[in-house]
Amino acid sequence: MNIQGEVAVVSGAASGLGLATTMALVEAGTKVVLADRNEEAGREVAARLGQASLFVPTDVTDDSSVMRLMSEAANFGTIRLVVSCAGIGIAERTIDRSGKPHEFASFEHVVRVNLFGTFNLLRYGASYLAHAEPRDGQRGLIVNTASIAAYDGQIGQIAYSASKGAIVGLTLPAARDLSGSGIRVVTIAPGIMDTPLLGTLPEDVRNALGSSVPFPKRLGLPSDFAKLVLAVLDNDYLNGEVIRLDGALRMAPR
Repeated sequence: MNIQGEVAVVSGAASGLGLATTMALVEAGTKVVLADRNEEAGREVAARLGQASLFVPTDVTDDSSVMRLMSEAANFGTIRLVVSCAGIGIAERTIDRSGKPHEFASFEHVVRVNLFGTFNLLRYGASYLAHAEPRDGQRGLIVNTASIAAYDGQIGQIAYSASKGAIVGLTLPAARDLSGSGIRVVTIAPGIMDTPLLGTLPEDVRNALGSSVPFPKRLGLPSDFAKLVLAVLDNDYLNGEVIRLDGALRMAPR
């Protein structure tokens, strides 16, 4: 689907996977609405990109915030693509070594941001895409972000894995729900990506993580994710699918 001159909405757009996707889309001729809670970073990115972008401070877990985001995006042009990259993670076991149970509030928070936030943007995004005039026989695409932790969750990842597993699970029914409206839904499940979070680790730890990947033996790059978003956009027959982007990595228990 060619969306040059039209609008993509990207959450988590001020850093990591979302930033790389935003930059790739603008380079490809798409206007991008950046959604992020980090106002300083979001405005700085939008200033660099100029008239091809618009920053809207957004909390994806808040209805009114996402409604405002989509309304401003619609005023910016015809929305054709929605990409959810906003997410968080924690490290906490079901019980700790003393037998203390996982905090309910922390589990709920991760699920709320990762799953509920993704669903919130999915439902409002679909509502706007459904009113667009068909182009190339379709109205648009929604790309969600899961993780290989949805399949290979490690010790301490129970909340994160549960939230990402649910995103995997909603992909096919969402695609089926939206098929009559000419909207595709695809989920990307990245492996170990070189995002700002990993950038805080010592170099030897980063190298060890990269060498654990079968091939290519390196950390995934945010640009790898962005290229896949563009490839999914280009291939009209990709729908209702979850694509692992992990260099054939299958994570060990720890």
